[in-house]
Amino acid sequence: MEKNTQFVGQSLAFLDAVEQAGRAAELNRPVLVIGERGTGKELIAERLHHLSPRWGEPLITMNCAALPETLIEAELFGHEQGAFTGANRARAGRFEEADGGTLFLDELGTLSMAAQERLLRVIEYGEVTRIGASRAVRVDVRIVAATNEDLPAAADAGRFRPDLLDRLSFEVITLPPLRAREGDVAVLADHFGRRMAAELNWPQWPGFTAACSAELEGHGWPGNVRELRNVVERAVYRWDEPARPISRITFDPFASPWKPRPMMPRPESRAETDAAPAAAPSASSPCEMISDLKAAVDAYEASIIRAALERYRYNQRATAKGLGLTYDQLRHCMKKHDLSAG
Repeated sequence: MEKNTQFVGQSLAFLDAVEQAGRAAELNRPVLVIGERGTGKELIAERLHHLSPRWGEPLITMNCAALPETLIEAELFGHEQGAFTGANRARAGRFEEADGGTLFLDELGTLSMAAQERLLRVIEYGEVTRIGASRAVRVDVRIVAATNEDLPAAADAGRFRPDLLDRLSFEVITLPPLRAREGDVAVLADHFGRRMAAELNWPQWPGFTAACSAELEGHGWPGNVRELRNVVERAVYRWDEPARPISRITFDPFASPWKPRPMMPRPESRAETDAAPAAAPSASSPCEMISDLKAAVDAYEASIIRAALERYRYNQRATAKGLGLTYDQLRHCMKKHDLSAG
């Protein structure tokens, strides 16, 4: 979501989370923000920073999932020149950049165990050691972290350090998904619709028809506010009659009769097939139940052809190509197994 996106909503669940963030902002303690994708975790982090005594200092953001594991520690803690291949000059890490301010760690649950251990030491001692350096640097940073994972469950499974979780969970703000924010779909749809209409220089905002509003209310919104914004802005952008209420929306922009089909698995080469050891059938193998081999092979062949015909919408030439057959071979198989042409 954009940095200037404001908090919009009236549901109690949403307002409680915003108020909780306002209270926690005044304290110099770590905060965990939990929520599904698109619920506004970064907006809460910005609120925590701008309402805190650190508001005039840097707010540094790092998406832990956006970098390969080999670079995360260098990004967080910095490195000295020559510390590793490609380190042509010394570079300060995000902790040093955020000194005096707030460091927002998005997608915290993707951090490697090694990075988690170093993060724990920074929190405990307030010192950062660049990769390749022998001397630690003191930093004063408030940490706000966000994730859509169940971190206590990840800690129980050994994927997240319990001691780091204890350090970061002074306050935990869990954002409600849009489907739980009663009445907010209509408020947000109107907000995003008006903004898009103004961007398109419409003379007025016509709103949505009752049927369209009902569709918006009835959708599950797995992508939450971000998905709603895309759906609404797309509907406004595609509407050609600004004087009339919008009556057409598209939830899935990828829906199309010409949508590419999933690629079929690449057939193994003959050498790979010959080299692969034959797996012995298990005690529960269905092969042991076969008493008529020819009938079983014919049934399996028929099921493959039937599934391929459905996948290619009964286009026989496309089906033949997808199965590596000629058109005549496919026709012969269909006749053999008494398969219709759709």
